[in-house]
Amino acid sequence: MSNQALTQSIQQALSQLEHAYNPSEVENGMYQNWESNGYFQPSYDSEQSFSIALPPPNVTGSLHMGHGFNNAIMDALTRYHRMLGDNTLWQPGTDHAGIATQMVVERRLNAEGIKRTDLSRDDFINKVWEWKEESGGNITRQIRRLGSSVDWSRERFTMDEGLSNAVKEVFVRLYEDGLIYRGKRLVNWDPKFQTALSDLEVENHDEKGSLWYVRYYFTDKEVTTLEGNNYLVVATTRPETLLGDTAVAVNPNDERYAHLVGKTITLPITGRIVPIVADDYVESDFGTGCVKITPAHDFNDYEMGKRHELPLINILDAYGNILAEMEVYPDLQTREPTLEATPTDHTGKPYAGVERFEARKQLIEQAKAEGWLDKIEDYALKAPRGDRSGVIVEPWLTDQWYVAVEELAKPAIDAVENGDIEFVPAQYKNMYMSWMTDLQDWCISRQLWWGHRIPAWYDEEGKVYVARDEAEVRQKYQLADDISLRQDDDVLDTWFSSGLWTFSTLGWADENDDKRVLETFHPTSVLVTGFDIIFFWVARMIMLTMHFIKDKDGKPQVPFKTVYVHGLVRDGNGQKMSKSKGNVLDPIDIIDGIGLEALVEKRTSNMMNPKDADKIAKQTRKEFPDGIPAYGTDALRFTFCSLASTGRDINFDLKRVEGYRNFCNKIWNASRFVLMNCVDKEGNAQTIDQTANADVWELPEKWIISRLNSTIANIHKHFAQYRLDMVSQDIYEFIWNEYCDWYVELAKASLNDDSVSEERKAQIRYVLLHVLETALRFAHPIMPFLTEQIWQTIAPLLNAKTCESIVTAPFPQVNEGQISPQVEADMAWLQELIAGVRNIRGEMKLGNAIRLPVLLQNISSEQSESLNRIENQFKALAKVDSLTIVAEGEDVPLSSSSMVGQLRILVPMKGLIDPTAELARLGKAQEKLQKQADGISRKLANESFTSKAPTEVVQAERDKLAELEGQLKVMSEQMEELRGL
Repeated sequence: MSNQALTQSIQQALSQLEHAYNPSEVENGMYQNWESNGYFQPSYDSEQSFSIALPPPNVTGSLHMGHGFNNAIMDALTRYHRMLGDNTLWQPGTDHAGIATQMVVERRLNAEGIKRTDLSRDDFINKVWEWKEESGGNITRQIRRLGSSVDWSRERFTMDEGLSNAVKEVFVRLYEDGLIYRGKRLVNWDPKFQTALSDLEVENHDEKGSLWYVRYYFTDKEVTTLEGNNYLVVATTRPETLLGDTAVAVNPNDERYAHLVGKTITLPITGRIVPIVADDYVESDFGTGCVKITPAHDFNDYEMGKRHELPLINILDAYGNILAEMEVYPDLQTREPTLEATPTDHTGKPYAGVERFEARKQLIEQAKAEGWLDKIEDYALKAPRGDRSGVIVEPWLTDQWYVAVEELAKPAIDAVENGDIEFVPAQYKNMYMSWMTDLQDWCISRQLWWGHRIPAWYDEEGKVYVARDEAEVRQKYQLADDISLRQDDDVLDTWFSSGLWTFSTLGWADENDDKRVLETFHPTSVLVTGFDIIFFWVARMIMLTMHFIKDKDGKPQVPFKTVYVHGLVRDGNGQKMSKSKGNVLDPIDIIDGIGLEALVEKRTSNMMNPKDADKIAKQTRKEFPDGIPAYGTDALRFTFCSLASTGRDINFDLKRVEGYRNFCNKIWNASRFVLMNCVDKEGNAQTIDQTANADVWELPEKWIISRLNSTIANIHKHFAQYRLDMVSQDIYEFIWNEYCDWYVELAKASLNDDSVSEERKAQIRYVLLHVLETALRFAHPIMPFLTEQIWQTIAPLLNAKTCESIVTAPFPQVNEGQISPQVEADMAWLQELIAGVRNIRGEMKLGNAIRLPVLLQNISSEQSESLNRIENQFKALAKVDSLTIVAEGEDVPLSSSSMVGQLRILVPMKGLIDPTAELARLGKAQEKLQKQADGISRKLANESFTSKAPTEVVQAERDKLAELEGQLKVMSEQMEELRGL
């Protein structure tokens, strides 16, 4: 490049970095350019592949901090592997989110005075699709705003035709394999939405309730308790369910009731005679040690009922009202129940048709009136509520579709046991294994309209036929056209379709998709997820994938090789973020900023209680008096990655974001400084070497190049370990503390020194640019926008722009030959010496303009050799006028001092300092050192420490104490000299 062209390039680069760092200006339009140029699409030109499936967010949802956290982690991994040259795919998509989306659309219709049931099923589904088209792009726009480099050309939606076909294919095959069946089981039932819920859709709330103690009288009048009572007292939190009781249970080791096992009691109200059974599940210290068993309305009772072969009596309808006739099932194989008339109360008021909680009040009044209510106690309980409806969920006996999981679970367990799938951190393997070894069959049907409709049809007699569509049903089962068929009204659990996510999104069961995609990118490399859905999603993906996807040898294929588990994002005080607490942060607000009133409105707009809204408003105004400033995407992403210590919850503090916003600014300003040092006062380009010439390097160049390569090695190691927090630390430490604070300052001194040759200055400029360009590339996976902007200005100056974008630039590789422990040790000592002199300057309040005489005492022979190598840099950077080695036993003038290990740095005081002030300074320093020495002495005096700690640890403590005692001795002597003045 000619000098004129170089001058032009530098001036253009400076103009692009002319203004102060403004993230919105830097980021504006950059992502669209990346996407339109296809940088995020796989290349298929490398044998090494890397792929991640984006955990699909709800299509109508909005980004929250958890999304921001895992997107930052996934994008850092994806960009890193893309820059390594791997054939890289980050597969995006969204989930149809059955109940959540249906609820949103129903709410909108209700606002227009329309109920869902006013519409046909098809008309309602069309309304949902309209809503999806209207708002479904919101979350994908926000994902783009985070800089996530997903391949949007392959975006998928769980209700797409291809994925819907995959869902039907899996259902039919599992049914044909005998692994899907329809049966009557107990489920979490939401009476508001009239649908079954998964455990993940049920939230347990701490609430104040009551414990009712009721008397159950023995059928045989001759039977009594040890106390002589002709009844048992049973404690319950749900007295209305006694209408469905089929037993009373006690612990077999409870001596109070041992003689009663096998006897019977007669239930109040119904008059039903039920047995007293013994079961280990019963806790003798709960209530009276006697519990009522209602197998059709309690999950634990259901299991006890199976153990004791008890009948199940359903007392509720789908709305949570008492049935007109209670349904009695002798066992779960019985399809049609016998009916038992629902009684009236003591006043003749019927229970039939009464809402469950109203029936509770009615029943308690009857118990009081008839004398079988023993007492009532306050009781703290966990109330199970639907996460969408907010109502108490009811364990309810109903016909549902199930996946038989025992056969599917075995290979899924083996895959983790034998290491085909690795959990990071490793402790989550134990959580996974504990779940997988105690599985229940999976209820997959939901009573909704929005979702994948179950591919099952019924004839008029109720016989079920399963196939991919009705035409296939008639062909498969040879049914005539005049036989009327009705498709099952239920839809599949959302987790069923998302359980196929890693392979259904890659074209499995889709004849139109590129077959290379599934072959190349499955199994995926890593799944990034929170620990809370290891069972609900991760385990089911493993089970379903291994059943359907086989490698070339027919061996079951895992969905991913690694499961990276991250913690939850909490607020700065460690509290869970929730709208009710008013501590929710929106990642887009952190990126773009938001004014105070807009933030208050956002946090309080959907609050029903005015007092709560007022409380949150006050809290917000106190916490954010000026709103939230625009920190930019890179600062937010760097914050997330810096907190990503595997598996731990993170406490998110905006002060950290502010700190990393300052880091972005530091990089920006350092880049401007480097460019400005590449031109002379007239703006003409100075000579910049295009290649390294180590022959003219001195310690600073050798050191920064060594540190650069050591940092690259650490970054590769920490990426391999999924330690994004350590990667962030590597980047921050190198760029801020080593490159900006030290090398740039060393380079500046040399470039301004007329005695330094032009040949060396040309190399210094090369090293400045080369190290910066390399650091931009290794920082890019975490800070994509800032690094792209600066790289585009720096790389051309070194002819290093081998591609159009840093996105596809090669990730830096380690040059082991440039790593020198000796150079790094010399520089570390130089830094300590400079820091020692700077401490004396600061404490003596001496300006930087004064060049100081420095004495070094107690210097070792090894340190003397090192001093010969660094003396010139030490004098220049510490602004030392003269440097003298004090011989052993030689007297020194009264001096201010600083210690570097056993080495004593002295600056003679004569004409420089006030003895009184110096005595005060040394007194404070002595107090600080004495506290450290006392702490170590106490530790060494503790026999528990010295006997249990490793020998090398104890010796290290003794060495440290000896060093501190030596420093204290020297300090005391110096203070004595000062006092004599």
